[in-house]
Amino acid sequence: MRICKLTIVIGVFIGSMVPISASALDVTQATIAEINTAFANGSLSAETLTKAYLARIAAYDQKGPKIDTVIYLNPKAIEEAKVMDAERAAGKIRGPLHGIPIVLKDNYDTLDMPTTAGSQLLDGSIPPDDAFVVKKLRAAGAIILAKVNLSEWAGGGGSVSGATDPEIIKKGRVPNGYSTQGGQTLNPHDLKRGPSGSSGGTGAAIAAVFAQFGLGSDTAASVRGPASANGTFGLKTTHGLVSRDGVVPLALSFDTVGPLARNTYDIAMALNVLVGIDPDDDATLKSAGRVPTDYTQFLKTGSLKGARIGIARDFFGQDKDIDAVLEKAIAKLRSLGAIIVEDVRIPPPVLSARGPLYNTIRSAEFKSQIGDYLSTTAAKYPKTIYDLAALANNPKTQYRSPGKALGLKYQAENSLELDDPVYLAAKNQGMAYIHQAVEGVFANHKLAALLYPTSPSPVGLIELPDQVPARGEGNSPLNIANITGFPDLVVPAGMSKLGLPVTFSLMGRAFSEGRLLSFAYDYEQANKAVTLPVTTPALASDQLTKD
Repeated sequence: MRICKLTIVIGVFIGSMVPISASALDVTQATIAEINTAFANGSLSAETLTKAYLARIAAYDQKGPKIDTVIYLNPKAIEEAKVMDAERAAGKIRGPLHGIPIVLKDNYDTLDMPTTAGSQLLDGSIPPDDAFVVKKLRAAGAIILAKVNLSEWAGGGGSVSGATDPEIIKKGRVPNGYSTQGGQTLNPHDLKRGPSGSSGGTGAAIAAVFAQFGLGSDTAASVRGPASANGTFGLKTTHGLVSRDGVVPLALSFDTVGPLARNTYDIAMALNVLVGIDPDDDATLKSAGRVPTDYTQFLKTGSLKGARIGIARDFFGQDKDIDAVLEKAIAKLRSLGAIIVEDVRIPPPVLSARGPLYNTIRSAEFKSQIGDYLSTTAAKYPKTIYDLAALANNPKTQYRSPGKALGLKYQAENSLELDDPVYLAAKNQGMAYIHQAVEGVFANHKLAALLYPTSPSPVGLIELPDQVPARGEGNSPLNIANITGFPDLVVPAGMSKLGLPVTFSLMGRAFSEGRLLSFAYDYEQANKAVTLPVTTPALASDQLTKD
């Protein structure tokens, strides 16, 4: 049963579709900086802004195109916005996100809203406290508007990935953007296609302008795939830059937290709030002394001048239309002063080893680490992967995903234990090899960033004929950033002839987020490529003025 699916009364006029005014502050285009200016001069209230986002959710999430991103809508959102306005009037500003509505992927713990990881098996589960980053967001003044859909258990949890039996692969397929708790999220640019995974609900919600920015989590591609499929910016952060405490784990060797937004400024501002050492996540100790005080300081035109950008040609050539958009983007980067280093190649052993290595580690860690998370839930909920598999495959449960049920059973039976020598070799030696090899690529070419097509082929159709393989990532190096722990920033470049967004990724060395943002900002100012989806057009209420 879906939780509180848009059950609150939204006391706001949903206007007819209108052209965007060049002079008004428009919710579909405004940055956090522009909104804060409007807050400060009294021309905008948090209540008005929140109602504008709720209007778009009401118009497009369960009505109209029925994008279906929201699992749980915060029934106190307008009330919280009024509190923020009252505090501002009294001279109290909590932080840089004071009164800014955001959405969270539904694997972030929230003490006042359920957290399900997209699974009906956790229906109604209220965590004991907020995730570390959720506490930081609230302290900065953010309004959590909604918990949004994801590929259940972050996609790879309960997956047959790594299987070689064609029948198991076929039966274990789950459409991208589907969960038993949230249903099927659609891509707002093409309703026949998925939003990619696993943060598909966040990607679709931000593209459709349901919040100012959203948080996803990325273990192999789970921020970047949805950012690309839906045409937003999206940042896979350096492993250890942002705490994962209170985020349902998939594999902690790879898991990262990251924002998706419609502009680089909002990514930088979100990062300002999210970063920080957390004693409950030892990985964050790596960030000590490596975090700037303000990521927005990097947002300057001219940042690309002299920057050596390597083009990872191993990952081109899968779709002529996508390649054509990206070649224009590369030409634009060159015209802005970047030094384009052509035909940078990833060492073949890295390309051949990364998939099996990743699957071995991820499957073993989910099998163990999901139990650690489940131990924090109420007694009535499952406590191990074996419990999940048993419930999902029990007809009495009426579990809504046969593919995920098979995947949970497959992982429970086939994944290694964390003391297995094969797992330990993959984690300790395999990851180190790939890290050093990719470091070598950066060093040998003196690169500031490595550019590749985020999704070298179009995001897949939701309903696929049995003989057609799923597409979306293609031969993409997305998981290399997770294995190395490097940051990776998705940058919108344009639209394909299919009417789908095309993006490129900029991968950098550890803790180089500031520099990646500087390159993306410089490009963004010269090429505004974020497009409002055709199925979620402008509303009259998008034009922001104070009540």
